[in-house]
Amino acid sequence: MKTAICTLLAVATFAVGAPAQTTNTMNTTTELATLGGGCFWCMDAVYERLPGVISLTSGFSGGSTKDPSYQDVCTGTTGHAEVIQIKFDPAKITYSKLLEVFWQAHDPTTLNRQGADEGTQYRSIILYHGEKQRLEAEKSKLEAQTHIKAPIVTEIVPFTVFYPAEDYHQGYYDANSDQPYCRVVITPKLEKLEHKKVIEVAPQIKPAL
Repeated sequence: MKTAICTLLAVATFAVGAPAQTTNTMNTTTELATLGGGCFWCMDAVYERLPGVISLTSGFSGGSTKDPSYQDVCTGTTGHAEVIQIKFDPAKITYSKLLEVFWQAHDPTTLNRQGADEGTQYRSIILYHGEKQRLEAEKSKLEAQTHIKAPIVTEIVPFTVFYPAEDYHQGYYDANSDQPYCRVVITPKLEKLEHKKVIEVAPQIKPAL
């Protein structure tokens, strides 16, 4: 369903690899997290509602093809997963908290599928930035498994390179909340997480000046 929608919206763009490192902006130390839990429209909408998240970029990671387009990834031959790359302030939200939300934001027990979205690009994946994140991811997965009956199939792999998706994918839900996929798939997910107090009702990311 989502692939058909994107085919109608596709535009040409080029991707740039994002560095995996801690940055310091205006005396605020920031870190990166790269997570995939199915459609990146869904994940973006969830994580922008967490205080401490500074910025989000939807894109592709975990594959072998350089500079893939959305249409390339949809073929299932690039090896990439749809992911979001999160820049966050560890003084306001921890990596462990991001992972805690991750397990609630999607179904980590369905292999290469989230709902009606099927294919390796929709797999559950954590791409860790450094040994500390790897250890936290493994610990978090074990903890999550105690609350989930079916086996978790989430991959935990080292981050290598991230390719931003085309511009129309960025902040997709906010710009297209009335679109059928958003109303049927994303809005109910947000409402459920809001009711459980996992996320805030409104986006928390400050607009760029």
